[in-house]
Amino acid sequence: MTTPPPDGTQPPAYTPPPADGAPAPGSPYSYAAAPPPAGQYAAPPASQPGRALGITAFVLSFFAQPVAIVLAIIALVQSKNAGRKNGFAVAALIISGVLIVIGIIVAVVIFTTVVPAVQDEFLRLCAEYGNGTHEINGVDVNLEGCPAS
Repeated sequence: MTTPPPDGTQPPAYTPPPADGAPAPGSPYSYAAAPPPAGQYAAPPASQPGRALGITAFVLSFFAQPVAIVLAIIALVQSKNAGRKNGFAVAALIISGVLIVIGIIVAVVIFTTVVPAVQDEFLRLCAEYGNGTHEINGVDVNLEGCPAS
């Protein structure tokens, strides 16, 4: 039960619209009701600038460290400008840096141990066989440039 308004008037009675979709009598509208809304699609994920570049740098950090460092820096700058973090780019920088340092250490070890050993072997063979091409253990070895003894 409803209470009448304070001025004593009665609200208008509700009349349901006809079932065939025609406008209700006395209605100012001359068109049918809108159909129900269609199913909504999920909104696309928020843009993450630099993410794809960060992932690319991460993968390349295992194979091409200088390229990975450049791509990771670009990805970090793009992400920072968008106010986002980029873990893949940071990981790519760390992995690339570590692998470059390891590569430098390996190169130094090779040049300080292997190269002198090869030079010692060359000098030993020069002392034993002398200048020229010789067959040593079934392999032709060119011993040009031996120091004069």
